[in-house]
Amino acid sequence: MSATPVLAIRPEPGLSSTLALGRRMGLTMHGFALSRVVPVEWEVPSLQRFDALLIGSANAMRLGGENLDRLTSLPVHAVGEATAREARAAGFEIERLGKGGLQTVLDMVTPPVHYLRLVGNEYVELDWPEGASFEPIQVYAVQPRSFLEKPAQLLKQDVVVLLHSAAMTRQFVSECARLGVDRSRVTLAAMGSRIVEPAGEGWRAIHIAAEPSDEALLSMVRELCL
Repeated sequence: MSATPVLAIRPEPGLSSTLALGRRMGLTMHGFALSRVVPVEWEVPSLQRFDALLIGSANAMRLGGENLDRLTSLPVHAVGEATAREARAAGFEIERLGKGGLQTVLDMVTPPVHYLRLVGNEYVELDWPEGASFEPIQVYAVQPRSFLEKPAQLLKQDVVVLLHSAAMTRQFVSECARLGVDRSRVTLAAMGSRIVEPAGEGWRAIHIAAEPSDEALLSMVRELCL
C-alpha cells in the first residue's frame, strides 16, 4: 500500500466506488463525503421544442424520480459510460456518448440542436457551437457537509485530496479555512482543470488527470504516491 494517505471527498454512491478502485490500485484510501446529493421537485416542460437530453451526471438519472418516465421519447447525449448506464436502466436510449467530458459531446453534434439539460444546483459551463442551445432543469441538489474529527485529522499530515467537481473544491477550501489547515501539506488531485480553478494557491502541489475519469485520476495519484 502507498505510504501517503489519499482522501476522497465526493458524495455517495461515487465515494464507495472511488475508494474500492483506489484500494485495488494499492493506494491508502480514506473517504468522507463532503456533500450529499438529494432530489428536488421539478416539472416536466413541453417536450416538442427539444431534440435530446444532455446529461452530465449520473445523479440526474438516479434522483430524477418518476418524471423521467415522461422524457424517454428524447434520446440521451451523456457525458460518459457511467451516466449512460444509469440512463439505460431508466429506459432511455443513448444517442451520443462523450469521452473526456461533456464538452466532447457538443463537439460531436451537428447543429441545430436544442437540449433539455437535467442538472443539479450547479453545473459545468460549456462552449456552445453556433446553433446549439439548452434549457436547464434542476432535478437534484448537492448539499455541503462539514468534516468530522477523524477525516479532519488527516489534513494535519501530508495527504492527497481527490477533487471531482468545482463545487467540491469550493467546499473543501472553505473547510480548510475553518479548520486552519496548512495548505503546504496538502496535494490536490483534480479530475479536470476547471475543477481546480476555485482552489487558489499555497497547496503543496496541484495535479490534473489526463482525462476526467476515476481510472485516470487514481492512476495519476498512484504515480505520485508509490
